[in-house]
Amino acid sequence: MEIVYYPHPALRWKSQPIRQINDEVRQVVREMFALMYEHKGIGLAANQVALPWQLFVLNLTGNPEEKDEEHVFINPEIIKRKGSEEGEEGCLSLPKLYGDVRRAAEIIVEAYDLDGQGFSMTLDELGARCVQHEFDHLQGTLFVDRMSETKRHEVESLLNDFALLFRRQQESGQVPGDAEIEAQLKKLEPK
Repeated sequence: MEIVYYPHPALRWKSQPIRQINDEVRQVVREMFALMYEHKGIGLAANQVALPWQLFVLNLTGNPEEKDEEHVFINPEIIKRKGSEEGEEGCLSLPKLYGDVRRAAEIIVEAYDLDGQGFSMTLDELGARCVQHEFDHLQGTLFVDRMSETKRHEVESLLNDFALLFRRQQESGQVPGDAEIEAQLKKLEPK
C-alpha cells in the first residue's frame, strides 16, 4: 500500500459504501494508519491509497502512541454544517502544497466504526476541518478545488508540476495508464 499523488485517477473517484466490515477492511485500516504516521499526517482517505471505499482514518495528534485518538470513519455522512471559517490545509497526496480553504466551523458526522457500530460526532476547529477534508476525498474532491480562484491560481504551477511528474511516470511505465488504473478501481469497488 502506498499514497498516490495528484493527479492519480483514484483521487477523483467517487468512493462506494463498504458493505461488510471484515478482516480485509481491518487490515487496510491498520496499514492506512501506519502510512499516515509514516508521512506525518493526521488523516488519510481510502482514495489516497487507490481504494474506492468510503473509509478514512484520523488522529488529530498525529502521534502513533496515542491510540485512543485514532478514529475510523466507515460510510461517513456529514449531516449538519454550521458557521464558516477559513484555514490552511495541506494533503499527503499533494506534498508541500498548502492553501486556505473555507469550511463549516462546526459539523455533525455520522459513520460506522470497525465493529460495525454507528456513531455520531460533533466537531469544530481542526476536527471539523479534517473530517470535511477527508470526506471530500471520498467524493473525488480535493482541497485545491475548494480554494478561491485567486488562491488556486497561486498554486497552479505546483499542480502542473505534479501532473507533469505523474505523466512522465506513466510514460516510463512506473505507473499504469489512466484507463488501467480506472479498471483496477472499478474491480476494487465493494460488491
